[in-house]
Amino acid sequence: MRLIDTHTHLYAKEFENDFDKVLERARNAGVAKFYLPAIDSEVIDDMLRLADLYPQEFFPMMGLHPVSVKENYLGELKIVAEYLSKRKFVAVGEIGLDFYWDTTYKREQLIAFHQQMELAQQYKLPIVIHTRNAMPETIEAVRPYAAKGLTGVFHCFGDGSDTAKEIIDLGFYLGIGGVLTYKKANLGEALKDIPLDRMVLETDAPYLSPVPFRGKRNESSYLVHIAEKLAEAKDVSIEEVAAITSANAERIFDHY
Repeated sequence: MRLIDTHTHLYAKEFENDFDKVLERARNAGVAKFYLPAIDSEVIDDMLRLADLYPQEFFPMMGLHPVSVKENYLGELKIVAEYLSKRKFVAVGEIGLDFYWDTTYKREQLIAFHQQMELAQQYKLPIVIHTRNAMPETIEAVRPYAAKGLTGVFHCFGDGSDTAKEIIDLGFYLGIGGVLTYKKANLGEALKDIPLDRMVLETDAPYLSPVPFRGKRNESSYLVHIAEKLAEAKDVSIEEVAAITSANAERIFDHY
């Protein structure tokens, strides 16, 4: 069984003391590829170091996370644009809107989101979207770009079936992670009528650990628990979930 973790921050400081063991466990669990979303300029060196060490397994993205949009956001966007002009990345991400913690920079988040979607179109790359407490605004922002062919993943999807349908109607995919394993989330029910060929698997490690590891550091080997839960929700085998979601990931990010 071959799995792909489409969203993992394995370059993060949380893994610096046992990265080799974390990677070994992921490989043993069948995880063959790891897609690395950027956050801001502070993580770029660590992210690219990992991608350069394991070029057949780790694939970097480039982008400015909405929570990192502060007063210096124009400088950060310039760095994003410079990197996209000089190196290959698999996506522009993670980008989007987050109105959960703070809305001080709401306007700037929207500007940054639009500018990065324009960069994605320029470089013919998919986008990976982070959205929290901002789903209607995010879909509205994406809509005109989707109409021109932009695609990608709504990372960490946790909404209802109507929103899921709206997203896939735009030509985007749903990133399914640990939230699927949380009883109160009721995500399995929301995904019942959504085709598997519009989903990819992700961990968002070190965040959002699935049950039975909830509350602990997440890692890519736990992807198998998400795959199992999705297989249960869709009433198919875990092998089918692995095969379809992995094919979806490679279709989106153009790595074979």
